[in-house]
Amino acid sequence: MRKVTLIFGLLSGAIISILMVIGIMLGENGLISFDFSELVGYGSMVIALSMIFFGIKSYRDNYQQGAIRFWKGFQVGILIALIASLMYGLTWEAYLLTRPAGSVPFIDKYSDFVINKMKEKGASSDKIDQKIKEMDRVKIMYQNPVMRFGMTIMEILPVGILITLISAALLRKKELLPAHHLERDIPRLET
Repeated sequence: MRKVTLIFGLLSGAIISILMVIGIMLGENGLISFDFSELVGYGSMVIALSMIFFGIKSYRDNYQQGAIRFWKGFQVGILIALIASLMYGLTWEAYLLTRPAGSVPFIDKYSDFVINKMKEKGASSDKIDQKIKEMDRVKIMYQNPVMRFGMTIMEILPVGILITLISAALLRKKELLPAHHLERDIPRLET
């Protein structure tokens, strides 16, 4: 199981890291807005975390004779999700470390975006003031690398858990994408 979870976890983590960097570059160059970047970000997570499905299937087909129980599939999937999530968090931290001003400009821009969006939607001044205070607390937490890393992991991990649950439930059925073994597909010649 270790080999499958490492291969598919690292593959998933590499995909999400590459897509994150592309998304950051598009956002910094003004090619996508914060609204659209959230859609791109979560879409990228789903694409990268699809490796959970393929990892569980690989484990089922190659190590479990084509059958897997839900909890074993869940175990494989959650390990893949954890590896991908850790790589996602590390990529974000590496990005922030390479920026001259660190994490401050991002969180300030994001806070301004949230507040301005509320104003555009006509939120009351009380709700806006409440959101400003909330975003000020988030800014303080975001300066702590451990808290920031945890917050970043919590962006992707719930998506990984959801995909793991769906994949483990689907792949416990032998009939869903059954394993194809070469020896079954080659006709035997009778002598």
